[in-house]
Amino acid sequence: MKLWPFVRRGLISAARTVLIGVLSVPVHIVLIVLTVLSFALTVVGVGLVLAPLVQLLVRRYADLRRWMAREWGGVDIPSPYRPRPAGAWIGSPRRWLWLVRDPATWRDLLWLVGGAPLGFASGLATLVMFVYGAQGMLVIPVIADVASDDYSGYGVTWPLNPSSYITVPFQGALVTAAVLYAAPWVLWAIGRYDHSLLAPTSSAVLARRVDRLTETRTQVVDAQAAELRRIERDLHDGAQARIVALGMSLGMAEDLVVRDPAAAQLLIAEAREASGMALAELRQLVRGIHPPVLAERGLTGGLSALALTLPLPVAVAGDLPGRPAAPVESALYFAVAEALANVVKHSGATEAWVSLTYCHATQVSAVAAQPAGGGSGGAIYCTVGDDGIGGAAPRPGSGLAGVERRLAAFDGALRVDSPPGGPTVLTMELPCVLSSPKTTPSSATG
Repeated sequence: MKLWPFVRRGLISAARTVLIGVLSVPVHIVLIVLTVLSFALTVVGVGLVLAPLVQLLVRRYADLRRWMAREWGGVDIPSPYRPRPAGAWIGSPRRWLWLVRDPATWRDLLWLVGGAPLGFASGLATLVMFVYGAQGMLVIPVIADVASDDYSGYGVTWPLNPSSYITVPFQGALVTAAVLYAAPWVLWAIGRYDHSLLAPTSSAVLARRVDRLTETRTQVVDAQAAELRRIERDLHDGAQARIVALGMSLGMAEDLVVRDPAAAQLLIAEAREASGMALAELRQLVRGIHPPVLAERGLTGGLSALALTLPLPVAVAGDLPGRPAAPVESALYFAVAEALANVVKHSGATEAWVSLTYCHATQVSAVAAQPAGGGSGGAIYCTVGDDGIGGAAPRPGSGLAGVERRLAAFDGALRVDSPPGGPTVLTMELPCVLSSPKTTPSSATG
């Protein structure tokens, strides 16, 4: 272990622990008093306005502590609050009832009560032990000759034993090293306590999952209806019209075959050309429903073929140990196709890349802190990146919003990392189970 990274990490963690300790007592006590007082004043009507305002402060502070737990302690804490109902403006009984009926409101209060002594004790212990260790290393050797004989730390006796010049700094260094080592773990422990009360309960997670499935089911129904209308329109305006024209041409040729064989031959040639065009349009329509290349070459091969049709180089690499179900494979193919179309249209990129990885259920947590899917078999992670201008976001009506909707139908998720100036990296997660294991991964560059 390198010394400076260890010292730096420990110092930063110790400072953060002390900061949490400093915040815990005054902030928690003030918020506890305001919470109790605001709900008590509901009997005279003032609480209808005061309680929502106080809870707004409590939840903002809880969100800050969730951020601290994630960024400082490595503990991710999802927000547990129920969505605010329509018309629940501050001062209305509906807003007050929404707060009272939300279990997260009372869990926040319990967290405030327990977090005050825990945060204060953690911060105070860290500060005292760090100062004690630093004192042993620095202060005693410097002031030993002038210090008062009242000091008895580190077993020092007066008159000062010469060996103390060696033993005391050594003991101080051990104490300081112990504090620096323990400080990140203390932050993690505080984060775990915060997680125990600030994260959603199992019933809340289940309710959210039901809501998500209801929403995605509605989106799937709407998307299927739109897709059926598109297929019907394409058939009516394309292949169907050409087949009708083909029938008319053949009928006219039948009438002319005896009287004017040359004209009949011309009409038959036109009919043959129309039949070829109708067949091409039908193939294109089928390709838009489920590309044949997926059935022939699999997901990685299909994406490699797609990359070859784009006007910029796209590197495709995949390491899938098997094949997902056809609907999942098709959904991910079209999601990547939509993402690459956005790259071509909007990013200004000179190159792009696609990477496929499959993780089993035991590996999912190592890839994503918040796996979105509920599949027990694992998940496919597909990364689409480019070196463009960045600034991409799944705005309503945008291509990325369509990608989100397509993945949500299979309980998947999309994460977008696209700072201004680029690069843009899209991570698609799709829970699934693979079958038909393959022996070697494939890669290609388009």
